[in-house]
Amino acid sequence: MKITKVDIILLGTDVRPDWRPIVCRIYTDEGIYGDGEAAMAYDMGAPGAFGALQDFSRMIIGMDPLDNEVIWDKLYRSSFWGQNGGPVTFSAISAIDIALWDIKGKYFNVPVYKLLGGKKRDNLRCYASQLQFGWGEVRIPARKPEDYAANALKAVKEGYDAVKFDFFLYDEENGFFTDNDRLGILGKKSLKIVEKRLKAVREAVGPDVDIIIENHSYTDAQSAIQIAKLAEKYDIFCFEEPTTPYPKITKYVSDKINMPLASGERIYSRWQYAEYFELNAIQMIQPDFGNCGGITEGKKICDMAYAYDVGVQAHICASPLSTAAALHLECVIPNFVIHEHHAVCLTPYNKKYCKYDYQPVNGKYKVPELPGIGNELSDWALENCIKVTIE
Repeated sequence: MKITKVDIILLGTDVRPDWRPIVCRIYTDEGIYGDGEAAMAYDMGAPGAFGALQDFSRMIIGMDPLDNEVIWDKLYRSSFWGQNGGPVTFSAISAIDIALWDIKGKYFNVPVYKLLGGKKRDNLRCYASQLQFGWGEVRIPARKPEDYAANALKAVKEGYDAVKFDFFLYDEENGFFTDNDRLGILGKKSLKIVEKRLKAVREAVGPDVDIIIENHSYTDAQSAIQIAKLAEKYDIFCFEEPTTPYPKITKYVSDKINMPLASGERIYSRWQYAEYFELNAIQMIQPDFGNCGGITEGKKICDMAYAYDVGVQAHICASPLSTAAALHLECVIPNFVIHEHHAVCLTPYNKKYCKYDYQPVNGKYKVPELPGIGNELSDWALENCIKVTIE
């Protein structure tokens, strides 16, 4: 079997100009195709992955799609920017790799998890993620403490027993907090805003629901430690991306706080994760299999984490293709902790990119059982996109 062509696709949306998922479809001479995603769907940088995918796709025409390890090493070592690459390089590699696993599953007529060694769990615990955006089909920023409490309660009533908020994203009026607000030693006013929101959530959901604090790396080491200290009494599940993803700074914060630290959506490849593990800087990694090197590299990262007693929660904020890929890997690894169900997964504009709309039931996710990753691009997606074909 040979790879004959690759479609590189920038998916369209008429809802959010900053939402631009980058995907690919790899075709073979046996009529089997596979879909994958470069998980840079939001903010700036998506066009970079769109361009990189075109270059990388030229390198794999004529190769056997079942040789995913051979192809991965070729993309990594034969491209100058591959070694020690960043999100653009590894997102492009990831898209191709996920599509290859999709082809492999279809070729052997089994779900990808079978090829990864078999699933250890069938119902994956989920948390409702990024509830400061709202929880439902429409994004409504949470600003008042009662907004945070209401969003948390809505998710809990749907069966989730864990929720995540960035309590320091939206200001109290109509904008966002800025670097001027979040860097350096925080004043009492800022800390009170964060604590009022956190307290409202804890009082709303009670003692048996886990709360995750998200920081998006907006704070520096000192302000992150201040937030963690005030949050300790609210029994926090973990503290995510407290500051810039850098091993020694992360270790510094981890040593100063009394809660597990999570990070990883902006750490790429096993080489970049290695120092975090050696320093014991992170208690739960959050690799995005759409930008850390795909399923092939993601499995290696998770296995490395297992050797250091580090848990895994895949980062997911992209199209449903990324969700499907993550579920297959999460159900296989022994150190899985929890699955991220992002608020964007509830939006109609994101759901219509793919043929199937998999959603958790009572806070638990089933793994797709169809051959391959179990999902593929919809007709709507293929008709509303910008596409470049490499043959």
